[in-house]
Amino acid sequence: MNVIGTRPDGWWRDRQAAMTALVDSVARWAVTEDVDVTVAFEQPPATPIESAAVTVTHAPAAAPNSADDEIVRMVCADAHPAQILVATSDRSLADRVRSAGAAVCPAERLRDLIDPR
Repeated sequence: MNVIGTRPDGWWRDRQAAMTALVDSVARWAVTEDVDVTVAFEQPPATPIESAAVTVTHAPAAAPNSADDEIVRMVCADAHPAQILVATSDRSLADRVRSAGAAVCPAERLRDLIDPR
């Protein structure tokens, strides 16, 4: 939701549609750039979102910052965390994933890459 929230385009009126649009945009970009991408949501979407090009996951428990915890867990579990780039504008999450060896890019930069204005 950090990436979705970078633009006040009314996404809050239909969170499911916003989540689906994010996954679709990321998938198109991932295929073009030939990169592996995982999108992590705080809680599962009302209707499951599937993609052949992007891994869609969510935190195992809906709680404050649970998606952040799941992202940190995934970075820590990866054999090559230095090859991971986390898109977030959350300073705390950025500090945590950097400490785990990943790099960070601002959420707005990713949004501009996947969905140019």
